[in-house]
Amino acid sequence: MAVALASQLREGTKAAHTMAENTGFVSCFLKGVVDQSSYRMLVADLYFVYSALEAEIGKLREQKHPVVAPIGFPELNRCEALEQDLIFYFGSDWRNLAKATLAAQEYVARIHKLAQESPELLVAHHYTRYLGDLSGGQILKTIAQKAMKLGGNDGVRFYIFNDIEDTKAFKTLYSATLDSLPINQQTAERMVEEANMAFHCNMAMFKELEGNLVAAIGKVLFGFLTSRQRGGSTEDAVA
Repeated sequence: MAVALASQLREGTKAAHTMAENTGFVSCFLKGVVDQSSYRMLVADLYFVYSALEAEIGKLREQKHPVVAPIGFPELNRCEALEQDLIFYFGSDWRNLAKATLAAQEYVARIHKLAQESPELLVAHHYTRYLGDLSGGQILKTIAQKAMKLGGNDGVRFYIFNDIEDTKAFKTLYSATLDSLPINQQTAERMVEEANMAFHCNMAMFKELEGNLVAAIGKVLFGFLTSRQRGGSTEDAVA
């Protein structure tokens, strides 16, 4: 018998969602503090995560898995958009230059493990990733464009869903699809638990990127202070 999965996922992940937004990397991002070297690492991590998720969801969709197949909307797929962003940040040799961080590798490993052992739980990762992209994508896109002084959509195509004309209507359809999945309450609770794990995987990636962001900000600040000191020394010498 179907359960109200959409509301359970939404309510059951509120705390984890807040924690993710309060990580240093995301907090800085939302404030417009975005370093391009750190951001391109995030794009690389997301590429590997989405490649794994979309590959496994695609297989289960072809196999007509009763729980996973219904949410496998191809218009949500992000790999092609992420490839375009990786070309922008790394160049034509991006496949050799873009590497997944340790946290991203562990995230990918979990996705593949679930696909083999408990494929229905991939719904939790699907929900966490794509609903978040659809909900906050445009805001994050604007922030990234302004912070990194990007022109047009180059470098931020990840946030653009060309095949979805009405985001609000699609989110309503997605929620209705979640609620229609043939699962029981026990499975729904396991999905909520796994959705929180998905947030944990994301936070682990953000924490790895925080170190790079702090280092980049520190480098800029050091350069600024050094130039000020040099300017001061010159002024003293002239005086």
